[in-house]
Amino acid sequence: MRPVAVAVLLPLAAAVLGGCGGAGGPSPSSDLARGIDAVFADLDRPGSPGAAVSVIRDGEIIHSRGYGYAQIEHGVPVTPRTVFHVASVSKQFTAMAVTMLAAEGALSLDDPVQAHLEFVPRFEHPVTVRQMIHHTSGIRDQWQLLGISGWRLDDVITTEQILGLMSRQRELNFVPGSEYLYSNMGYTLLAQTAAAVGGMSFPEFTAARIFGPLGMDRTHFHDDHEHIVPDRAYSYRPVPADDDSGAEFTKAVLSYANAGATSLFTTADDLARWLDNFRHETVGGPRVMEMMTTRGVLNGGDTIPYAHGLSMGEHRGLRTIGHGGADAGFRTQAIWYPEANVGVVVLTNVANGNPGGRARQVAEIVLAEVFPEAAPQEEEEDAPSPAADSVPPPAPDRATLVGYVGSYYSEEVDALYHLEATEDGLVARHIRHGEITLEPRAPDEFATDRWFMREVRFERAPGGSVSAMRVGGGRVRNLLFIKLTQPLPG
Repeated sequence: MRPVAVAVLLPLAAAVLGGCGGAGGPSPSSDLARGIDAVFADLDRPGSPGAAVSVIRDGEIIHSRGYGYAQIEHGVPVTPRTVFHVASVSKQFTAMAVTMLAAEGALSLDDPVQAHLEFVPRFEHPVTVRQMIHHTSGIRDQWQLLGISGWRLDDVITTEQILGLMSRQRELNFVPGSEYLYSNMGYTLLAQTAAAVGGMSFPEFTAARIFGPLGMDRTHFHDDHEHIVPDRAYSYRPVPADDDSGAEFTKAVLSYANAGATSLFTTADDLARWLDNFRHETVGGPRVMEMMTTRGVLNGGDTIPYAHGLSMGEHRGLRTIGHGGADAGFRTQAIWYPEANVGVVVLTNVANGNPGGRARQVAEIVLAEVFPEAAPQEEEEDAPSPAADSVPPPAPDRATLVGYVGSYYSEEVDALYHLEATEDGLVARHIRHGEITLEPRAPDEFATDRWFMREVRFERAPGGSVSAMRVGGGRVRNLLFIKLTQPLPG
């Protein structure tokens, strides 16, 4: 029994597999459907989160189907009309809005961001709109900054709160244009730029200029966490294997109230219609669509694989244009194959949904005539053996640990951490994060197991006393915390 699958198979499926299947045998449409269904068989069962898939070829949606549940607790199945939060798949629409305005002469991609957003601090090195598009701006990532500050990612996080955080920043991760490092903050600022230049809110601009003309009538940027959305999916995580509750999944709460880097709400079919715009270029026209697929170039001349909210890649010899997304339990992927005029969208609402892998499997079924041989098997590499002389660094002595003790404050994230020397070593305490253990890695350098605070490095005054700590790792580097001369109560 498979009560939760909902399918729509359209006539052009026969063209996809080149007319295979003779009289009395299965039709090509059935072959296509069975092949794609097999990719999602593990999700197509009662009580499981699910997925929606849509395939478009030469302007026609040839396969559209839902598997599993959009809302487990209410028994609501995924259908082709289910609305998903698609996380960073959103970025290409933010980039599209800014690129359209640039093509119209309303702004230049080489404008400094402050030309349009006065609240952005003037850093030592100027940051341009183009650098934010390509993630080469050096602007620190908003989610990691929020984490360091004390936020949980399942908190309600508004645009205003993110922009307030941005206004407090005093340093960049690196000189703009010198590196590629993903920054969600940059895309929140791009959405604000589009709104400031376009003369309307970002959700209104994208609805009027992109979604409406493409017939994406179930798509919007979701910047209000209280906005009721019919037919929406909720997100879930698998329960850890050591959990004895008997539950298979747990709810992964998402209450974002910000848009630009994320928060596009859409369906698989609507995204397929967007992918087809890379073929017919109705929205934007040839000039804008060429700009959209132009990769970034670093100051030294190296070209990066990232274009305008799009990752440029290859799948078994065919060029690909696409992006994935991950927020809470949502995992999403949209891929366009320009040489075949084929687009594949896979939206899932479970953290181990693997939409990228599933989308490539679907593409190989749809493009069987292009990929005639079996996909090459990736050989598993043996895990590297630890070096024979690898030994953990010596623990700091008690006097050194005591030197780190104190309260540390960052003006940039308005956060306070209290460091204490315990019998087990150095710990940092925060009012929301609780106790964080710092493991020594090198003199004055430590690591933690928290995603937002992987690295901690202490700085010393000329006399040798500890004066500050720098926090980061990942998408935030060297965030300054000053050691207070008078420790504050925890």
